[in-house]
Formats: sequence, structure tokens, C-alpha cells
Amino acid sequence: MPPPKPTTTTANHLRKTLTQQPNVSRLADKCTTHHHLTQLLAHMITTSRINTDNYAASRLLLSTISLSNTVSYAIKLFNHIPLQPNSFMYNTIIRALAEGPEPEKGLTLYKGMRRLEARQPGKHTFTFVLKGCARMRWLMGCREVHCEVVKWGFGWDKYVGNGLVRGYVEAGVVGEARMVFDEMAERVRGSMVWTSMVCGYVKGGEEKEGLVLFERMVREDGVEPSGAMLASVLSACAKEGCLGLGDRIYGFLRGKGVELGVILGTALVDMYAKNGAVAKARIVFESMRERNIATWNAMIHGFAVHGHGEEALVVFYELKKDEVIKPNHITFVGVLSACGHEGYLELGHDIFYLMKEVYNVEPRIEHYGCMVDILGRGGKLEEAEELIRGMPWEADIVIWGTLLSACKSSRNIEVAKRAVEEILRLDPSNHAVHVVLSNMYAEAGSWEHVSSRRETMKTGNLKKVPGWSLVENGG
Repeated sequence: MPPPKPTTTTANHLRKTLTQQPNVSRLADKCTTHHHLTQLLAHMITTSRINTDNYAASRLLLSTISLSNTVSYAIKLFNHIPLQPNSFMYNTIIRALAEGPEPEKGLTLYKGMRRLEARQPGKHTFTFVLKGCARMRWLMGCREVHCEVVKWGFGWDKYVGNGLVRGYVEAGVVGEARMVFDEMAERVRGSMVWTSMVCGYVKGGEEKEGLVLFERMVREDGVEPSGAMLASVLSACAKEGCLGLGDRIYGFLRGKGVELGVILGTALVDMYAKNGAVAKARIVFESMRERNIATWNAMIHGFAVHGHGEEALVVFYELKKDEVIKPNHITFVGVLSACGHEGYLELGHDIFYLMKEVYNVEPRIEHYGCMVDILGRGGKLEEAEELIRGMPWEADIVIWGTLLSACKSSRNIEVAKRAVEEILRLDPSNHAVHVVLSNMYAEAGSWEHVSSRRETMKTGNLKKVPGWSLVENGG
């Protein structure tokens, strides 16, 4: 029995389905492989859709960037689209370039876009171009785009304003970043812009200004700080000794029930440790579910620097039990310092030589400096001198000064004379080493040598070098 003929309605539906073009824009968004993209592009070319549908072409361009490891294929597609690219296409490529290895090409493309009077930049355009300038730390580029922002009236936009602030901060001109910040209306500034400005001050080494601005933000403007800002402010508190403000931030986090992640937790440990509140640092350290090597280092250094060498070594042995996190060169500076403070000569010696052997950490000059200090404290001055002379690079004034300080404590004039010779070879105008050696001769009752040293200082018109009082005082 033959199948029934389709009704007129069914036939029309089939005809419509067969002749209807697919939704190319939707297909472009659903592409999951580069092969899918090339198939869709071939379809758009053979059906001439590429010549008439800029929206579909723009979606295809976006998907190309999302699925490709490089932007080169997307640029080829962009350059060969028959229709004039729309603003979305320009923004898509500028953004990809700004985030890629050649961000300067984003600004070049923007200039090409500006030559086409039919294509006007928008707030997204400036945001992406400024991101590229920030990544390059390109001051002239930031200033050039800033002029364009003013010309097109986008200074009111918080994203564009934030891009300018970050661009100037990365270029090292925090003052110009602050001018942009101050010109922005208060209603426009959000946590994002405040974060960029406060972090900019801290990153630029102007921690005090950053802390003042942070206090103003919280007290006057009532903006809730972001996690990134709090981490930056805690870093400033660590450098400036602002334990009270750091405490308030910790109280704020606890009041909000914020679980300390690695970044914030490490910033808190470091802040407390550098301010000498090692007990509080240890409490925060223990409360963290996740830590990285920076967290461990902050705790070890905090104990070591503030005279708690034993506790620093305890933390180090806890770290050794971790199967994932391994100590690095910063870790061993703290550990060797702890050995020096505690007078653990043999332990320090073993750790120094096990760095490379067990942990594959090549000793640096700061590790040699710690080892010289350990040997000096233990009275092993000749061994310390031998260690310095056997280093794979030339010793600097600091490491010879460490040996000289140890010689003063041990009253070893012979090694001290050789250390002074090396320091004067590196810095012939150094006054302080003559004073140290002269004082050592005086303590030994060798007044002839005292007179000789003082005469050398007079005839050489030598001046005291800042910071050498530490050596003179045995520090």
C-alpha cells in the first residue's frame, strides 16, 4: 500500500525547512573546534553570506579568537572580510592584541580605525587600548589615548577612567594617575577605581599616600574594599609599620566571615610578622586552609628576623613534611638567618650544603652572607674568609662588612686587615672601615697602628659612608 501523500501544510513546511538558511550567528557562537569554524567560514563564502551579514561575520571573528591560541588567524579573517568591519570587530581584535604578546599593535589598529570616520570609538575601545598601554608601561601611549578619551567625552566612564589610572600607574607616573582619579566624579568611582589608585601608590613605593587614601575611602566615601585592595594595603602596613590598621583589616575580614585565601592570608601573615606580632602571624598562618611557599616564607622570616630562631626552624621542619610545596631560595635565607641567631653552626653548615644537593636550590650571595655570619658568630673567621674567596662570583662590600663585623666581635685583627683591604679595593673612599680597624688596634693597645690609620684618614680626606655605623658598633 503506497504511503499517503503529504498535506499541503506539511509540504510547505518541508519546502521552507529545506530552503531556509541556517542561523549563522548562532552557529558561530556554538563552534567548539577550529575545524567547525573553517566549515562555517566556507559556508558563508559559498553562500555569499560573508558579503552581506556583518553581524554573523563579527560573531565568527569572536569565536575564532576564543578557540585559537594566537590572534593571527583572526587578523587574517578581519583583513579579508569584504564589508567594512564594524566597531564590534575592531574592539574584538584590539582586545585580543592588548592581551597578547604584541599589545602595541592594538594601538596601531585603533589609529587605523580612527582614520575611518564612519567608525567611532566607544568606551570598550578605549578600555581595551588602555589595557595594552598598561601592559607595555607606555606613558606616551597613555597620554595619547587620554587625549582621545577627553575628545570623545568618555572621561565619565568608570571603566575608561580605571584604564587611565592603571595605565599611568604601570607607566610609573602615579601623580598623573591621581589627577585622573581626582577628576572623576565621586558617583563614578567604584571599588575597582579605588583599588587601582590605592594599589598604584603601594606598587610605586608611596605606601603612606596609599594608606591615607584607603582610610579616606573607608571613612568618607563608604566604599567596601576589594580583596585585591586589602592585600595591597596590608603590604603597605607591613612596610610602614601600621599594625593598628592591619589589625582593623583583619577584624573587618572576620566580621564579614571571609575565609582567608592564599593571597589575603599571606598578606596578613607577612604584615603581622614584619610588625613583630609573630604570635598573631602564627594564628593566621594556622587558620589558613591553603598556603603557598610565600606563606611559609613569611612565617619563617618573621620568626627569624625577630629573634625567634627556634620557632623559625620548627616551621621549616613542618614545611619539609609537605609533599607539594618545596622550599626556595627565600626560604633558606630565613632558615640560615635563624641558625645564625641561635648559634647553630653545624646545622647551618649542613643546611647550606644540602640546599643544592637535596632541594636543587643554587646558593646565592645572600646565602653566602648568612653562612659568613654563622661562621663569624662561631669564631670560624678563617673558614668564613675561605668561603668568601671560594664564591663563584666576586664578593661585594656587604659580605666583607659582615666578616669585618665578626672580626671586631672576636678581636681578630689579622682577618680584619684583609677584610678592610678588600673593602677599600671595592670602595677606596670608605671611611668607616678605617675607624673599625683603628678601634680594634686601640683595644689591642697597638697605638702605633692607631696613629697610622688616623693619618691615612686625614691625608685621604675620607668621609664616613652611611650605614657603616652597624659595623662600627658590631651590629
